[in-house]
Amino acid sequence: MLRKRVLAGLLLGTVMALPLAAQDNMDRLTNMQRTDATFTFVDQEGDRAAALNAIVPHINVPEGFEIGLYAVVPDARSMAVAPQGTVVFVGTRRDKVWSVVDRDRDRVADQVMDFAPSITFDIPNGPCFSRDGFLYIAERNRVLVFPAAEFFFEGPDPAVGVVVAQGELVPPEEESFNHTARVCRVGPDGKLYISLGQPYNVQPVDKHEMYDQIGIGGIIRINTDGSGREVYTRGIRNSVGHDFDPANGDLWFTDNQVDGMGDDIPPGELNRLTPRIRA
Repeated sequence: MLRKRVLAGLLLGTVMALPLAAQDNMDRLTNMQRTDATFTFVDQEGDRAAALNAIVPHINVPEGFEIGLYAVVPDARSMAVAPQGTVVFVGTRRDKVWSVVDRDRDRVADQVMDFAPSITFDIPNGPCFSRDGFLYIAERNRVLVFPAAEFFFEGPDPAVGVVVAQGELVPPEEESFNHTARVCRVGPDGKLYISLGQPYNVQPVDKHEMYDQIGIGGIIRINTDGSGREVYTRGIRNSVGHDFDPANGDLWFTDNQVDGMGDDIPPGELNRLTPRIRA
């Protein structure tokens, strides 16, 4: 029987203030210079791990699956497994990205530490990899790229590049804490696909045209250098998960629907966009 394990993370954490040296650190990393940053390590044993392990037996999974605690990861959200399988990068809705390592390959993490600790991220919910091993991190209003993250994550100063500058993913006046947890994927065409949730429960009518032009409430795609931006699909209130079918290139994505009308009214959606429709 095929058995699979499900990654489980602990949602913790606090909001931290943006350090004054944040831009200086970005400039240093862009120029491949060192900073004075140090890592934050997350304890993988102790009371919190014990409490989570006590919950695991009460979680029901389909036949053929098993579930276990892989890592204690504060505020864990979206995950991206590095191409060589050496490390998992975990995004958050806070100010950190975490790297998770299982060195002895026993399917339990040995180490969890913050990635690029000199950078104060802003809702870095969406990490994703390109086929050539570049790690992209989609924040609330910026997209960064780390060309060799898998090989240099154990140092505090990995090289970084800016794909979309701060304030250019959406207009700054449209920034919000609601529906700004971006997800990203690199598609079969080598382009970067990023969700842009609209920041309202129901968006105002007078913003429909602007949002359609920008791609808010939809998915945009850009070249991996930030050029060639286009709105890929519209009418998506807030997608916090999408991926491509490797067999045919179909894009599958979630859509979280309007709140305040009941637990399942209207229902959330899992949608598929096919190559034929895209053409």
